[in-house]
Amino acid sequence: MISERKFICVSCPLGCGLTVTLEDGEVKSVEGNSCPRGASYAKSEVKDPRRVFASTVRVKNGKLPVCPIRSKTPAPRGKLFEIAQAVAKLEIPAPIKIGQVLIHNACGTDVDIVASRDLESA
Repeated sequence: MISERKFICVSCPLGCGLTVTLEDGEVKSVEGNSCPRGASYAKSEVKDPRRVFASTVRVKNGKLPVCPIRSKTPAPRGKLFEIAQAVAKLEIPAPIKIGQVLIHNACGTDVDIVASRDLESA
């Protein structure tokens, strides 16, 4: 069975309109990309879509009540809600260092959740 998927590439600032042709679930062609990153993005988007996760985590005894966090690498799109639920349960004691791993292998994804800034104790 042949199908098409259309979306906008976010790999670079050009924002090319991509058309991916699939045959029996396999990528047969990618059209509309102005650079090689577009073809790579299109293939990964239809096979294993991933997104950077960003949020905040509660901080115990910190100068601020929350600290911004993000995934160190993009996480599987289908796991983002589960990761958000795990983050919502956390309260990290200050001090926190930028890049500090707060959740290792978040929800079995091989993606670490890290602090996005330093945060001192109160």
